[in-house]
Amino acid sequence: MSKNPDPLSTDFRTLDVLVQVYKLRSFTRAAEAMSMNQSAVSYAIAKLRRILGDPLFVREARHLVATQRCIDAVREAEDLIARFKSLSDPQEFDPESSTETFTLACNYYERVLLVPNIVHAIKREAPRLKIEIVDSADIGHERLLGMEADLLIGPFERSGEGFYTRMLYEEKYVCLMDPAHPFAKPALSLEEYLGLEHIMVTYGGRWKSRYILELERQGHDLPIALRTPSPAGMQALITGTDLVATVPERLSKRIGGALHEAECPVPSPLEIRLVWTARNHAAPMHRWVRDLIIRTVTQIA
Repeated sequence: MSKNPDPLSTDFRTLDVLVQVYKLRSFTRAAEAMSMNQSAVSYAIAKLRRILGDPLFVREARHLVATQRCIDAVREAEDLIARFKSLSDPQEFDPESSTETFTLACNYYERVLLVPNIVHAIKREAPRLKIEIVDSADIGHERLLGMEADLLIGPFERSGEGFYTRMLYEEKYVCLMDPAHPFAKPALSLEEYLGLEHIMVTYGGRWKSRYILELERQGHDLPIALRTPSPAGMQALITGTDLVATVPERLSKRIGGALHEAECPVPSPLEIRLVWTARNHAAPMHRWVRDLIIRTVTQIA
């Protein structure tokens, strides 16, 4: 009986093969991306299968599907590869000459209120730095762990070890309604609020606003008249109707137009944070970007 390979005989190239096959869901595409023979890719995966005692990839309906053992191994491999690569990174970051890529995960609120200023600030000081913006929905932390994003910005709390966080500012909710609405006044009581026809922003069904969570905690059901995946176009939806939307105050200033703004009676502060992982914590480029974002947001918040 052949003996399983020694786990310590695994090199970074083999781990990178695993990561590429997982991301591309194809041995052939991974071989092309890495300029390798497909037989070499197959050999690397076969070796890891023996080491880990798991098939790693199985075929379902002609698609290559990763096992849970494979997903766990890929996360560890990505972290090991990134940490090892960081050893060869320059200890100083030169913004003017850098051509690296930085990926920021966020949602509609941040893309409207914060990202334009952040991008302009980065491009002024690091004109050749490449920026990618990805949707975070409610899986921002998973995007960080999966190396799909370098930094997360939004109302996300730290979850688990290995995450770093910095609060940028605190936000509150307000209610937007037509100026002719019978309850268009400075503030609403909770009883009045619960009796209105509400628009719920579902964010694609993957995020639940803090005021909704607080109402649920108090045992209240909010009467929903309309569901929409995004706050975009809110003024046009509300104008001429009795509909009411509860949105963050800073966002209401941007999208509310001529709508009336009333204080929301649900105490549910929204904390806008930066979140990142230990993988990027000490990297010079990442430190520089984080510091720049903090300075930029502090000026506009």
